[in-house]
Amino acid sequence: MKKLLVLTALLAATGMAQAATLTQKNLSLAQANQLASAAVQACVAKNYQVSVTVVDRGGVIKAVQRTDNAGPHTVKASEMKAFTALSTKNASGKVMEAAQNNAGAQNMRDVPGFLLLAGGLPLKSGDEVIGAIGIGGAPGGNLDEACAQQAIDNVKL
Repeated sequence: MKKLLVLTALLAATGMAQAATLTQKNLSLAQANQLASAAVQACVAKNYQVSVTVVDRGGVIKAVQRTDNAGPHTVKASEMKAFTALSTKNASGKVMEAAQNNAGAQNMRDVPGFLLLAGGLPLKSGDEVIGAIGIGGAPGGNLDEACAQQAIDNVKL
C-alpha cells in the first residue's frame, strides 16, 4: 500500500510538471528590423561600414543588414557577437574582459559561436532577455557597441 501511495504521488507530481506551460516574451520581426535599421543609421552617420545581426531569445537570426561597403567578414562577426551577448545575457565586450582577466573564464573563447569582441548587446524587456544585437565593422568594438546602444535607446522593446 505504501508503494502504491508513493507511486501515485510521483505520477501526480510528474503530471503537474508536464502540465505547466511556459510563457516567454520574444522579439518580433518588426522590432528586429527596426533595431537593425536604427543600428545601421547610427553607424553610417559616423561613416562606419558595418553589418548588424539581431537574434531572438533562442539565438535564431531575425534580421541582418549590411551596408554596401562593409567587409564580408562583418556579417559573421555581427552574428557571433549577438549570439555571445544572448548566451551570456551580457555585453560581448564584458565577456571578452572576463575572459582576459579571469583564468577560469579564458576558455570561453572556445565556445562554438562565441566571439569575444565588443559590439554585442542583449535586448531586454524588463529584466527578461528577449534577444540580442551584434554589430561588426566599425573601427573598434567599442564603436560597434555604441551604435548598438544607440539603436536600443531609439527602439521600443
